[in-house]
Amino acid sequence: MAGDLPQAVLFACTMNAVRSPMAAAILRHLTGHRIRVDSAGVHAGEPDGFAIAVMKEIGIDISAHKPRRIADLDDTAYDLVVTLSPEAHHQALELTRTMAVDVEYWPTIDATVLLGQGRRDQILHSYRRVRDKLFEKIRERFALDGGPTV
Repeated sequence: MAGDLPQAVLFACTMNAVRSPMAAAILRHLTGHRIRVDSAGVHAGEPDGFAIAVMKEIGIDISAHKPRRIADLDDTAYDLVVTLSPEAHHQALELTRTMAVDVEYWPTIDATVLLGQGRRDQILHSYRRVRDKLFEKIRERFALDGGPTV
């Protein structure tokens, strides 16, 4: 149940530009900031305009997000690390050598694969699919209802 929420969660992906910032923002939105939620990547990418746009569609603003690397995190005291790409999962497992943390792997497609190939509507559809699957998985995993907790 929602009362059993971890105190700190890190979402990790490859570039910290699409999947992990979306997931972190969704969990913050659903919990009303009751827990510490961060995101990071194996590499620091660039902010992604499509990710910002599809999150804005559901009332969540990630425009201030600045991608960062897992290796650059100041505080690594997390109860749970959720990895969204194989590369991030491998790096998160390395963290378990020096700290006690649960790691879960949620294979999540890379919405950026259509960049430079597809039409804008196809690209947005790909990003929305990632957003919606993350929203569903987060609600299920953390036993949260569909609306924000205020």
